[in-house]
Amino acid sequence: MSGFASLRLAVSAALIGLAFVSPDSGFVGPATAAPNGTIGPSGLPLPRFVSLKSGKVNSRIGPGVNYPVDWLYMKPGLPMEIIQEYDNWRRVRDSEGAEGWINQSLLSGHRTAMTAPWQRGKPAQLNLLAKPENGARTVAIIDPGVVGSIKQCNGTWCEMSFAGTSGWLNQSQVWGAYPGESIEN
Repeated sequence: MSGFASLRLAVSAALIGLAFVSPDSGFVGPATAAPNGTIGPSGLPLPRFVSLKSGKVNSRIGPGVNYPVDWLYMKPGLPMEIIQEYDNWRRVRDSEGAEGWINQSLLSGHRTAMTAPWQRGKPAQLNLLAKPENGARTVAIIDPGVVGSIKQCNGTWCEMSFAGTSGWLNQSQVWGAYPGESIEN
């Protein structure tokens, strides 16, 4: 192979590789709104949020048990975002941006959310409020990265429960509900 042909091949491979790189890969901030009208093979919208059913869930590098395990999740109820479907497998993304494939039987439609995971390790705390309005009485102070159960979201506020204490958080402070999304859990 001539030097020019191998250079052309290398440049072509690099350009094809760039086509698959997301401009914001590696950064996961507040979730963005799920696009309307995207329906997966299951008949459910993509992307969408779910949670882990079990306390031991393998995330694999491909959709099947023959693929190696890339990550082991040890927290039941952890929110996950389904971004792709293949047969009984779901490609998911966690709050840190890690992606992998999990069998659908290990996922639940019960909605949970994590409080401001992008603030973990920073001196930040979130006020869980008695009512869905700024200035309402603080019921509890929640650290970033805490997982709670979503009771409902109205598009601006989410009513959540953390270890038996319920209150409201601004929807922009949680990873597990899209901005503007209404939820009845």
